[in-house]
Amino acid sequence: MTFQKVFVPIIAIIVFLLLWEALVWVMGWPNYKMASPSDLWPAYVKYADLFLINGWQTLWRTVAGLGLAIIFGTAVGMIMGFSKIMREALYPLLVGFNAIPKATVVPIVALMFVGMHDFNTVLIAFMISFFPIAVSVSIGLSTLEPEYRDILAALGANKVTIFWKIALPKTLPEFFGALKVSVTLAFIGTNLMEIVSPHGRGLGALFDSGKTNSDYPLMFAVLIALAGLGIVLYYVVIAMEKALAGWAVRD
Repeated sequence: MTFQKVFVPIIAIIVFLLLWEALVWVMGWPNYKMASPSDLWPAYVKYADLFLINGWQTLWRTVAGLGLAIIFGTAVGMIMGFSKIMREALYPLLVGFNAIPKATVVPIVALMFVGMHDFNTVLIAFMISFFPIAVSVSIGLSTLEPEYRDILAALGANKVTIFWKIALPKTLPEFFGALKVSVTLAFIGTNLMEIVSPHGRGLGALFDSGKTNSDYPLMFAVLIALAGLGIVLYYVVIAMEKALAGWAVRD
């Protein structure tokens, strides 16, 4: 089991990098057209300080936006899940808002809050990642079997007890499934703002710097660094899922 969970993903990543290296070699692409994995390590060494500083800036803003998305998305999902009227009222609004490309929202937010780069970045990360959480919590609560509620109510349990004992545990699998999606979406939102807003912060700004200077190894190194941060945060969610909803995880 340990081999499957640890070494299989590592082997898959190594195979992907080897195929990437082979593709560049076979096609004969120079590194100013398509960087190969062997070009990335020199870029990491050369810009190590920038990767550490900007990587931390991207990470904490992403986590902050994701945290707000969890709080707000869970609250909205609970309102929609427990009230059919609110579900019918809010769902079209959420779908319509989520249908708007966030790349078009980023310049608007950047102009509305000029100079507030941290706030802008966290806001976009939140806006792009809360929708799956709200929908998953809403679906989990709205599909709660009425028999459970009736039995606990007959035994004298109030609505708060019913929520903690039945509704919340039942919703956790859907919640963590949506959270795995929201992790990647939050990184997308963070980097959209970092690239569009000219403040020189975060991995998105470092990527934009590489693009401006036609430094393809740096650009691809940023992309792989972003993928690495996303994978780390994804496995943090996996660990939380096993700790809080391990009963729903099937090997």
